[in-house]
Amino acid sequence: MALGSSSPEEEVPKVGGEAGEEDEVSPPQILALPVTDYASVSPDASTEGGALSVVGEAGQEDEELPPQRLLSSPTIPTTDQVSLPASSPEGGGLKEGCNARQEDEAPLPHLTSSGSSQEDSEAEQEGNASSPREEREAEEEQEGDVGADEEEEEEDDEEEAPTHLPFAPSSESKLPDDTTTIDPTYIISVIRRLIPQGSAVDKESSKKQEQTEERDASSGGGESTQPYDKDLWERDACNLWDLAVIEPQAELMVNNHVLEVLLGNLHVRQSVRMKEICIGIIANLACHKSLANAITSQKGLIATVVNQLFLDDSDCLVETFRLLIAIFQSNASILWAEAILPDEILSRILWIIGNTLKSTLLQKTIDFLSALIDDQDVITILIEPLIKVGLVECAISLLITEVENSLDGNKLDRSDSLDSILRLIEELSSIDNCSKVMSSNDQLIKALNSIVKLPDKFEVVGYCASVVIVLANLLADGKHLAPILSHDLALLEGLFDILPLVSDETGARNALWCILTRLLKQIQAQETIMNSSTIEQFVSLFLGRFTIIKDDIERYGIETEADSSVEGVSLQNGLYTSLRAICSITERWIADKSSLGKADASPTGYTIQNARDLLRYCRSYEP
Repeated sequence: MALGSSSPEEEVPKVGGEAGEEDEVSPPQILALPVTDYASVSPDASTEGGALSVVGEAGQEDEELPPQRLLSSPTIPTTDQVSLPASSPEGGGLKEGCNARQEDEAPLPHLTSSGSSQEDSEAEQEGNASSPREEREAEEEQEGDVGADEEEEEEDDEEEAPTHLPFAPSSESKLPDDTTTIDPTYIISVIRRLIPQGSAVDKESSKKQEQTEERDASSGGGESTQPYDKDLWERDACNLWDLAVIEPQAELMVNNHVLEVLLGNLHVRQSVRMKEICIGIIANLACHKSLANAITSQKGLIATVVNQLFLDDSDCLVETFRLLIAIFQSNASILWAEAILPDEILSRILWIIGNTLKSTLLQKTIDFLSALIDDQDVITILIEPLIKVGLVECAISLLITEVENSLDGNKLDRSDSLDSILRLIEELSSIDNCSKVMSSNDQLIKALNSIVKLPDKFEVVGYCASVVIVLANLLADGKHLAPILSHDLALLEGLFDILPLVSDETGARNALWCILTRLLKQIQAQETIMNSSTIEQFVSLFLGRFTIIKDDIERYGIETEADSSVEGVSLQNGLYTSLRAICSITERWIADKSSLGKADASPTGYTIQNARDLLRYCRSYEP
């Protein structure tokens, strides 16, 4: 039975996008799609206050949101800047591999906000084309024009700053601590603006939209459909990308057909940037486990996402694998596993892993394979096809290349990629079919040995646990390895030096003692045919690591409550076997020295008395 992975399961971060360039935020309007599937919003028109009612499916009672302040027009959301997680290209932000959010971006409307600063509010007004301050400046400039006719004055009056928009808070004012609430009408209007013209979704909503426009036009508040603009589209889509991090907003999006809209964009848009944003939004939605089934059941979405694997754009591939990771960590993974089952798709995945030069993409592909392995039902379906197309060889090649690139003389540079690859190798070694293939690969054994033999173990302490677990699993399946490795004194010395570094990790400690058990047992079996010089080298090794052995046993003991094993070699039995082998070899050395009358120190500096102290200690633990 192979040891499992020692690394904890990692959470998939939610990643978001960045908005595009400066553009005026159009007044929102309700998405004109089938009413039965939409969460329609009917704000109270009172000027003193009102509540937004979100109506669910037909027949259900209206659920009222907390009362929100609407000073004049309830149909336009306020423009206080939303406090959302910051975007950054690497790890610390909402989205990876994406352009930075520009300073002149229009902020996301919401009703109440928390955690924003005065500088944020001022920056918002500078970047928003319809902010109160810029409206006032425009008004003053227009009033100063001497030769303006009455028609121009009327236009100036229409462009006055709307009184229902709040001004930036003063430095003395305190921002509210309540959680930011996004106006649902804003999200719905953004979804509508993303509908690609001529798509099935666009045609489906056209009749409803005509009715809405006629009604709005008659009341003087109509909003005509805007022509397609790439920058506007990217800004709106990146706003959704950010908002999809928040589960309530993500659910609102799905309830208002955002999946259909994104799917339509993936079909008609040729820009890889647009495809990246669409997949990124779906990936953020998939991070909410409650939405996994809705995403999976969306007609045509699985096939469309899988087709993105054949793109050559690394940013698109990063988002695609991020989406797949989230899906394979949910309860909707089986249909996706069947979708990637064809050899052509699996081969493409392995090709990406073996050829990418982008560290972020490499990390995502490795995390994707780890997600497959962690799902027992999925790996049962995919493991044989993956082995067939070369999964094991691909992983080994990655490890060998990374070790060669990281080695600098007798030092191994710390590398996040190497750590991820070792964890992948560890997970694969716990699968019987993979372990058998790996145990026959001499290059893999050589790479693992080179890490164990490094003199400065503290430089590779993070890798040690994975290395010993992999070696233990390979020795269990590769019966031919123990006789070969048992003669490698440098390997034995390195294994003993690793012992104090992995003792706190139960799985790694058990694996290390199982390795020592197999090797020492093999040495004991060949003891009678060894010459005195070889015996003395082994005893010198034992005496030199006596303190390490003693500290480990006295600190952690021999018996454990959860006694793990590798192919029947339990920790308790393994320790007893190792100590007996050490005793046997040490006794042989003492006998040889005594017969020759050499009681003085050996060339290594150890005396017979040192050996007897070791022998006495090991015998004290005999069962």
